[in-house]
Amino acid sequence: MNGRRGVSPYVIAMVVMLTTFMEVLDTSVANVALPHIAGSLSATLDESTWVLTSYLVANAVVLPMSGWFSSLLGRKRFYLTCVLVFTVSSFLCAAAPTLGWLIFFRVLQGLGGGGLQPTSQSILMESFPPEKRGQAMAMYGIGVVFAPVIGPVLGGWLTDNFSWHWIFLINIPVGALSMVLSSAILVDPPYLKRLSFTDSRKIDFLGFGLVALGLASLEIVMDEGQRNDWFASPFIITFAILAVVGLAAMVIWELHHEHPVVDLGLLRNRTFASSCFMLFALGFVLYGSTFLIPVFLQTMLGFDATTSGLVMTPGGIVILFSMPVVGYLVHKVDTRLMVVYGVSMTGLGLLLMSRFNLQIGYWDAATARIVQCFGLASLFIPINVIAYATLTKEMANRAAGLMNLFRNIGGSVGIAILSTLLARRTQFHQNVLVGHLTATSQEAQAFMAGAARTLASGGQSGPDAAHHALGLLWGQTLRQSGYLAMLDVFFLVSCVCFAVIPIILIMRKPHEYSDAPVDVH
Repeated sequence: MNGRRGVSPYVIAMVVMLTTFMEVLDTSVANVALPHIAGSLSATLDESTWVLTSYLVANAVVLPMSGWFSSLLGRKRFYLTCVLVFTVSSFLCAAAPTLGWLIFFRVLQGLGGGGLQPTSQSILMESFPPEKRGQAMAMYGIGVVFAPVIGPVLGGWLTDNFSWHWIFLINIPVGALSMVLSSAILVDPPYLKRLSFTDSRKIDFLGFGLVALGLASLEIVMDEGQRNDWFASPFIITFAILAVVGLAAMVIWELHHEHPVVDLGLLRNRTFASSCFMLFALGFVLYGSTFLIPVFLQTMLGFDATTSGLVMTPGGIVILFSMPVVGYLVHKVDTRLMVVYGVSMTGLGLLLMSRFNLQIGYWDAATARIVQCFGLASLFIPINVIAYATLTKEMANRAAGLMNLFRNIGGSVGIAILSTLLARRTQFHQNVLVGHLTATSQEAQAFMAGAARTLASGGQSGPDAAHHALGLLWGQTLRQSGYLAMLDVFFLVSCVCFAVIPIILIMRKPHEYSDAPVDVH
């Protein structure tokens, strides 16, 4: 057990999820505040994106090493250290006088927050008996799946009604409460083996450096690639080389070290490896679609930031109320069938989005998102339960960080790939549409003539009206090319959902491990 005797596991779950929810929220809450941050700190919008990148980079470095840190410091001490660092750095972010200091404090915040997700997941899985493992993952899933959905909405509301500083200040009371309660009720499990600082042979210093180099470089490439035109930029090429060299060296070194910082040997377990891949796909779809939908609503339909955020809200409510139901059903229904259902519903929601037109209203967009969220709610819990069911208690502690890393990297890859495809497909459709705007095009000429007449009736001279009509035609061409590109990308993501269904067949059948003597209690 991770809690003191007599403490309900549900109380433990509520306590450890307080700061974990806020930590995951911070991966997306700052997105809509970037223009305000840039203006307040006298920076360009491109420079301000490092507020997001720095956090994700630090997060990625710590995530896979959380089990190792727990062995080195003790799980409770490591968890409390993460809460403290996350809370203090949140205050420092709010008080940052310049963009440089804000980015530095965001790195600290990411380092503290990166250890919260996997450590709280391990605590939850060990606090609940095996038959209630689904309920434990439901509580964890509400944090890591629901938080990114409401992050942009909350961030926009706080920024519009108060200031961008409040997206960081709201973490402080939550972090302080979590520190007090966690100190009172959490204890280290007796089986957890501690590494000694005095025995340097057991501490994988080189592995630590390779993990930091490889994952940090990869995260920078993923997050900054599209803005820097990918491999046309020496900056991106440099970090891509560092990522490849660092990760390749890390894999070789970690597979042969007696006490690796990241236990890659866990991936030899077929079911666990398949679950990690599914979590990667979940991150790809979850974060990728959360990025795409507001862009479509604001650039194509003209919704403001608040309204586009409200389109996401019904889907978030579906996740909030569906998670406990899925947690209850996960031990009563074949988990593989639940994953197939989740993937299919997610793909169906995205397929509906690929059929959007430019006349849709609020509920058309919200309904497609609701269908998608019914699927997302049915994915996270079954995938995690399948993964943990084949692991011993000691393995589970090391596996949590690896699983969370796959989900987060999947999100970064998803945003990077989809933003790049969106730009490339927009250019493709623009070229196709421009090719039809010839002097002999009856549609173009009719549009120009009609627009010119309307503008002339408003008082413009003939030449001015013709010139402005041409501008309107070009504006419509850009809008249509962006719209068609968005539909292409939505369709592609739906195809990704349906394509991963065969991976489920690789997982062991539930009856092969449902009664196994190994558990994580």
